[in-house]
Amino acid sequence: MRQRTRPALARRLGNSLVAVLVLGIVAVVNRPMVAGAAEALHDFSINRQSYKQAYGHWAGLPVPADFRINAIHAALLHTGKVLIVAGSGNNREAFEAGTFRTVLYDPATDRFSEVPTPTDVFCAGHTFLPNGNLLIAGGTEKYEVLPENIEHAYGVMKLKNESATGSARTFPKGTKLRSEGGYEYQTRDDVTLPAATQMKHGHKVMTHPGEVEVFVDAVEKGDAPIVTAPQQYTVEGLTGKDRRNIYGLSDKITREKQEYGGDEESYEFDPLTERYIRVGDMVKNRWYPTLAELPNGDVLAVSGLDEFGRMIPGDNEKYIAAQKRWVDAPELQRTFPTYPALHLMENGNLFYSGSNAGYGSDTVGRTPGVWDVRTNRFTEVPGLRDPRLTETSTSVLLAPAQEQKVMILGGGGIGESEVSTRRTDIIDLRQTEPRYQPGPDLPAPARYLSAVLLPDDTVFTTGGSSGYRGGRYGDLTRSDLFNAQIYRPSENAFATAAESTVGRNYHSEAILLPDGRVVTLGSDPLYDEAGKGPGTFEKRIEVYSPPYLYQGERPAITGGPEQVQRGTTVGFDTPQAARITAARLVRPSAVTHVLDVDQRSVALDVTPKTGGVDLSIPKSKGLVPSGWYMLFLLDDRQVPSVARWVRVS
Repeated sequence: MRQRTRPALARRLGNSLVAVLVLGIVAVVNRPMVAGAAEALHDFSINRQSYKQAYGHWAGLPVPADFRINAIHAALLHTGKVLIVAGSGNNREAFEAGTFRTVLYDPATDRFSEVPTPTDVFCAGHTFLPNGNLLIAGGTEKYEVLPENIEHAYGVMKLKNESATGSARTFPKGTKLRSEGGYEYQTRDDVTLPAATQMKHGHKVMTHPGEVEVFVDAVEKGDAPIVTAPQQYTVEGLTGKDRRNIYGLSDKITREKQEYGGDEESYEFDPLTERYIRVGDMVKNRWYPTLAELPNGDVLAVSGLDEFGRMIPGDNEKYIAAQKRWVDAPELQRTFPTYPALHLMENGNLFYSGSNAGYGSDTVGRTPGVWDVRTNRFTEVPGLRDPRLTETSTSVLLAPAQEQKVMILGGGGIGESEVSTRRTDIIDLRQTEPRYQPGPDLPAPARYLSAVLLPDDTVFTTGGSSGYRGGRYGDLTRSDLFNAQIYRPSENAFATAAESTVGRNYHSEAILLPDGRVVTLGSDPLYDEAGKGPGTFEKRIEVYSPPYLYQGERPAITGGPEQVQRGTTVGFDTPQAARITAARLVRPSAVTHVLDVDQRSVALDVTPKTGGVDLSIPKSKGLVPSGWYMLFLLDDRQVPSVARWVRVS
């Protein structure tokens, strides 16, 4: 056969150009077909068994229209159901209408049900109690009001009563007070003003005025009634000594933004009756508080905004679980930003990782450290990189909890800053002088990142965005992150996981389920997908199945006690006894604003026996707080069983 002559260079280039043009025309004409083919190829790729074995798999959860709510809080109950709490759901119309919602999702049946919600628990604090109930405290008493919507100057008025001979006085809503300049202001609520008290200080008897605070609004619209300095006010309608002894004081009357106001009500949610149970009111109204369980089963409440939208300056309180009431804790004076991440340590101290949700001073209370809640001593820890970028970060007590290592991931600048970080740092709290050490960087700068402990001691991270509430970041008009990754402590590195399909930023949650999957829900972006119009709350729910669910047969727990005691050894039945290499007690999550102080995974010593294993429960209350846990057995491939619920006491 005669060899063909190779075409000239000019001809070859011309043919190539024609081919490119033809392909371009075909692609334009058949754009839907090309896109459809690419999507089909992607779906084929991610649904291959080999892909799932390496990266895991995402699946959308069908949510009936009646149960699509704004997931602000979520918690896994010991019945296996997920409590999804919206309250008013960051929706002013729902708040003003008194429409508060809570939904239960049962992963075993994929069924949803409605739960009556008594008050607006939007942005409350929560943690699990030893009896398995979820303590929910605080929430929203009033919504924020932007300056452009404020027609009447307003302020906090402190009513004072210097008379020790009279009794308490009640002033109804609408009571008027007059300034030195002659402007009138009226109270928003009914208030009761206590009488003054007399106390002996040495040889002197001192009178301490009774006082109460209340919001007031100027009667006249506009700027004229604004007061910029502290001033005294007369209460209209009073005469004689009352007019002298009872008066108002206010630092300022303004048309500045009104912040959210905290509520004082608290509840225990009972997983068995599936109802909110009213318990004692908090000492202080709180919005964005952290509830941290103490080793004895009581709960410490810290931080938050009060009923007037002011930061609570370090006044903390305790919930006495046995008495279902709150008491002041002046011995534990400590200021934190709102929703500070407090992790219970084995020795009973609390470690503040630096993670928080934002409100508060840009300097006071933001430095991480160890808080001795017996002496109120706070020891700052050094080494944290990007220390100004801890707002909207997340932190987690790494597994196993015995190693006492905490990891902080991502975060951003204070307030509505567009700045964020890829930083992860890790601290070993067992060291004499602990300090943060660099961890592996995240694939991209991230705020609102969810971090979930898996039964195999890894950490699954998902969601988040680089910008404030998914907004602008660099050249991006919408900055949600779809990449997911799994941190492996043994390698101190992240491994790539399958990408999610739903963006999640502010007001989003991720929770480990008893079957080993992770459910993700919520997200409250500022902008739409184009980055121009207002955003809408994300009501879709996705479930991630980690790679360990695609490795073949899983071990099983076929029998064992429902209650165990610390410091004892107990037996559990399993057909795979000879292959069981590890056991973990994983505390269920209660999460909001990527804050989850309940999450922990405790290693148990394993002794194989015929037909089962003996497991040793650690003695320390700080390591294993009383309550319900998911017990996972893991085989020699690090594949976990479906969890069995056990109660530790």
